[in-house]
Amino acid sequence: MGAGHAHRLYRHGHSPVHALPPHTKLAAVFAFVVVVVSTPREAMWAFALYAVLLGVVAYAARIPAGFLLKRLLIEVPFVAFAVLMPFVAEGERIDVLGMSLSVNGLWGAWNVLAKGTLGVAASVILASTTELRELLLGLQRLKLPPLLVQIASFMIRYGDVITDEMRRMKIARESRGFEARGVRQWGVLAKSAGALFIRSYERGERVHLAMVSRGYAGSMPVIDEVTASRTQWTYAMALPFSALVACLLGWTL
Repeated sequence: MGAGHAHRLYRHGHSPVHALPPHTKLAAVFAFVVVVVSTPREAMWAFALYAVLLGVVAYAARIPAGFLLKRLLIEVPFVAFAVLMPFVAEGERIDVLGMSLSVNGLWGAWNVLAKGTLGVAASVILASTTELRELLLGLQRLKLPPLLVQIASFMIRYGDVITDEMRRMKIARESRGFEARGVRQWGVLAKSAGALFIRSYERGERVHLAMVSRGYAGSMPVIDEVTASRTQWTYAMALPFSALVACLLGWTL
């Protein structure tokens, strides 16, 4: 997979959650999200329990609440969509603070907010306790198609390369007195975007030739063999199993 590097979401630590093999955490988060999505929206107590479970995991991982809440801001577009649902949905309506709101829209907004927030929180905890290289190894261990794993690996590495290239181009523009103040500067920015695309394409070709010259034949070598014991699987699956119990109770009660 090549040398790993930390990403912005990752928080270095030595907690029990950090120590779990990456494929066990990936499987646990996927199962947890499936359970959350399958929970009836009327079972509000179940969603509260899911939030408590995630809070326990975050506490075990020693992730500060501020760190977690700050990264939940990525959910803002979904929140905006949910806020509009009670106003635009059809069906029975009720008056709330002088506003006519749809009952189905209110339930839909709650459904989106609750399940979306829990899913994003689980993903943030996963990213905060697992390095990118470990995530790729975990996906490989879970038998994800090798081509998809390679694409994800290249995206991560080239993302950093392109970001650095954009930063250098920005410094070059600013050193020549350029400032993006209005529509008149859009032409320069469009040319910069085109130049960035060409540079990225050429960089990709050079990297591909370098890899082929070193024996690359369509698959990346596996450097580390990631394994997990039965105890580690038990710890990892405790979260989705507890959530599954709550989900089943939500459907039966």
